[in-house]
Amino acid sequence: MPLPVSKRAVYEDLCNLPENVTGEIIDGELHTAPRPSPKHSNVSSGLGGEIVPPYKLGRGGPGGWWILFEPEVLLGEDVLVPDLAGWKKEKLPELPETNWIAVPPDWICEVLSPATIRTDRVKKMPKYAQFEVQHAWLIDPVAGTMEVFRLESNRWLLLNTYAGDDKARAEPFQEIEISLSDLW
Repeated sequence: MPLPVSKRAVYEDLCNLPENVTGEIIDGELHTAPRPSPKHSNVSSGLGGEIVPPYKLGRGGPGGWWILFEPEVLLGEDVLVPDLAGWKKEKLPELPETNWIAVPPDWICEVLSPATIRTDRVKKMPKYAQFEVQHAWLIDPVAGTMEVFRLESNRWLLLNTYAGDDKARAEPFQEIEISLSDLW
């Protein structure tokens, strides 16, 4: 007896999800997770509060970036939703009219949670590398750590791991110092 053929997920499947669920399509498979916890959201918001003024708005920094919270990023047939993502404006001069952005970001940040840690590390990081995202940060609010990666020769190179109350100057935003204790 032949095995049933599973249906490949399509964008419409994301649109049909309940409001309290985040969905992504990876390798044709629909991945869902509950909306982020307050602890998770606190880390994302805190980090955005550090990066947006100097890099998006040019206040105390170079400007020239789009920094977005939970954007839909279309990479080939995959739709990924990093917690934060950044594009240099020279690469993405204007934001698109669509819900998704089809230009790979220059930087992504995934805030790890028990529901998403395996997908973020095992499925999404290789996709980001495949589509030449140059910088990735993985932040674990439970462990109190931040891992900083740079893409080199299509592989992720771990540049540094910060923890606890460390102060980080991390690529691609090394012009500013981020106090990790402010994120927890």
